[in-house]
Amino acid sequence: MSDLHLYNTADRKTSKFVPLKAKQVGIYLCGATVQAPPHIGHIRSGVNFDILNRWLSASGYQVTFIRNVTDIDDKILQKAKQENLPWWAVAMKYERAFADAYAALNVAPPTYEPRATGHITQMIELMQKLIEKGMAYAPGNGDVYLEVRKVKNYLSLSNQKLDDLQSADDADLKHKKDPRDFALWKGSKPGEPSWPTPWGAGRPGWHLECSAMAHSYLGEAFDIHGGGLDLIFPHHENEIAQSQSAGYDFAKIWMHNAWVTTSGEKMSKSLGNSLQVKELLKKVRGIELRWYLGSAHYRSMLEFSFEALEESAIAFRRIEAFLSRATEILKKEPEAKFSAEFKTAMDNDLAVPEAIATISESMKHGNNAITSNDLKSLEKYASEVRGALAILGCDPFDSVFKSGAAAKKEVLDGLVALALEQRTAARDRKDFAASDAIRDELAKLGVVIEDTTQGVRWSIN
Repeated sequence: MSDLHLYNTADRKTSKFVPLKAKQVGIYLCGATVQAPPHIGHIRSGVNFDILNRWLSASGYQVTFIRNVTDIDDKILQKAKQENLPWWAVAMKYERAFADAYAALNVAPPTYEPRATGHITQMIELMQKLIEKGMAYAPGNGDVYLEVRKVKNYLSLSNQKLDDLQSADDADLKHKKDPRDFALWKGSKPGEPSWPTPWGAGRPGWHLECSAMAHSYLGEAFDIHGGGLDLIFPHHENEIAQSQSAGYDFAKIWMHNAWVTTSGEKMSKSLGNSLQVKELLKKVRGIELRWYLGSAHYRSMLEFSFEALEESAIAFRRIEAFLSRATEILKKEPEAKFSAEFKTAMDNDLAVPEAIATISESMKHGNNAITSNDLKSLEKYASEVRGALAILGCDPFDSVFKSGAAAKKEVLDGLVALALEQRTAARDRKDFAASDAIRDELAKLGVVIEDTTQGVRWSIN
């Protein structure tokens, strides 16, 4: 099938990927808590795991990809008060904002995108099982807690010690057997939404939501659970605790993407340095922002700066210009294929920086083929470039990008053609100073003019 190797946070090793079922892969990704507009720290996770999804599919696997929406949470209730809106209206508002951001960056929709509030029944069933097994308890105030000291290998994912932990800050301490026990369910409070249960009305705890939804769509055991580094503790530790306490094997491989940082700190609203996707899309195109977010290895921190974003965008435009020139010469779009070197890089725990290096190499050979008029080689190398870009979700010929890009290209073509007409007219009247001035001004804008025997060519540098 494939020679894919993946890093597993659970054992801190990179090992050959062997799915639980032949040719099938089940993935659960912790999605958005919809209480604010998405910043690039949120969306990086979507991009990273979309690349994984694309590569698994290209490697011959049938992928069932689940990305949840947390639509009930303390933060959502807080935001509802601030905005003077019903909690569900806040959740829906920001869920749409996330959907728009994913779409703009060509993050493919998951197989299923369940909302927490649509799976209350499954959560109640899971709590019932945990209580029956003696792993959870209901103190009578509407809360339900998991008794963490009964959990085998608790905290093995984060390598912490239970006695070193502070109290779980998710409910009233006086009702807990141990301060570190965490809430599966939170008893209702005045003015808050609630759902009935055998132990009293209330709403789900964050950790319970994901376990119940993962079980519902992927079964008791599945291949890969993903999310950001910040979710390892407490969220993923507690997912494991409640799932395994119920008798489920749960996730075989745990994958975590690193953060987007600014000035060496994790990007977050609390730091005041978050950058909303919608604002960045005013500066660069969706395909360019995706290229930037996906260009670092998923386990490496990505230090954000506007300078780095612009440099990345310029580099990507060079790739686009190569494919545009190749298409013009070949008189057709190149097919999407990928080189053996690209496959080797992607099979090595999705080593995107090495994969991008193969794109540069194919472009170099492709440009040499243009110079030597070797159309067969040009087609080969242009196909490799396009194939690699397709896996990275940055194929300029993809319909997601093509319509908008085509319209912009048409405008650009027209403007450059107008400037070249003025340059030709200046040369015809022997006004070489004016001709050179037009050429130099275009060069300042990144448009390179080339006088050939076939006429004037231009490209974006």
